[in-house]
Amino acid sequence: MKETDDNLIASKSKAFALRCIKAYQYLTTEKKEYVLSKQLLRSGTSIGANVKEGLRGQTKPDFASKMSIALKEASETEYWIELLNESGILSEKESKSLHDDCVELIRILTTIVKSAYDAINNKEK
Repeated sequence: MKETDDNLIASKSKAFALRCIKAYQYLTTEKKEYVLSKQLLRSGTSIGANVKEGLRGQTKPDFASKMSIALKEASETEYWIELLNESGILSEKESKSLHDDCVELIRILTTIVKSAYDAINNKEK
């Protein structure tokens, strides 16, 4: 697949990564929280990195694999956001927008992964 400047998943995952960086900065400076925030930073920025790599994939299976990894990272990120909220480190208000954006990425990536594997499996038949 070719990467373009207007690629929805590329732009949304990059914007989300930037939000995770800002959340990490807030959590470490204002809340003095270093463990969960580092996990959020790692998985939240990994989504876009895998999307970017997948868009440069050499084959359709390579693309599908990287998008699957991005989806797994998004699911992990959702978990860290939920823990930050449910532990009281972040309030519902502070975590809601970040969580909503993460769920949107999960939905988009689920569709991409399903379509990619369907295309691969149909080609093999």
